[in-house]
Amino acid sequence: MIALLRYQAALLIGSHRWLPPVILYAAWLALGIRSGDPILDGFGYAAGGLLPAAVWLTRVCVTNEPPAARNCAAAAAGPGRVHLACVLTAAGTALLLALVGTAVVVLLSDPRSNDHQVAVPVLPAALAGLLAALACLLMGTAIGALSNWPVLRSTGWSIPAGLLAALLLLVLGASPANAAVSGLVTGSAHGTISAPWLPLATTALIAAAAVAAACALSSRRG
Repeated sequence: MIALLRYQAALLIGSHRWLPPVILYAAWLALGIRSGDPILDGFGYAAGGLLPAAVWLTRVCVTNEPPAARNCAAAAAGPGRVHLACVLTAAGTALLLALVGTAVVVLLSDPRSNDHQVAVPVLPAALAGLLAALACLLMGTAIGALSNWPVLRSTGWSIPAGLLAALLLLVLGASPANAAVSGLVTGSAHGTISAPWLPLATTALIAAAAVAAACALSSRRG
């Protein structure tokens, strides 16, 4: 698996297809994270932007390899393992974005509540922000795994499905990704920190199930 991950990472870097989602997330941070804004609001905003970025990165990684090369790798290591390596490469890239987003918020934001009256401890806030980012990252990975090959083969269906699912799961109150972000934004009103452990656990289970299903299907479809 380590060799497959190295191969997929090299393929991703060499293709330069990682640039659009990374630029999208950088623009998201540049537009929404301003110096002096409340820190918990900033963490919520940074986490929310990771969901569509993770969807995009997952699509890039699972469709990046030429069919002939994919068939060779699948013959050597198995199609399920190859597909898992693709998804893990996307998730690892999104994790780097999560770390960068967390650092940007820590550096620029004001560690206080919305009214700037209640001090917010930076380290616990950063932990909560990173957990929320992970929840959104995992939800985006799950969407990406289910909205692309081998689940959906047609680009005409996969891209709209991924975009629509990312939008809905970011704004719907029943979504664990929305719960993680909303908990930070709500806590910012009073300067209280609520670490989103439950949303993170829920998205981890969803992502694991989605990726396992996609890998199993890739073994059947070759």
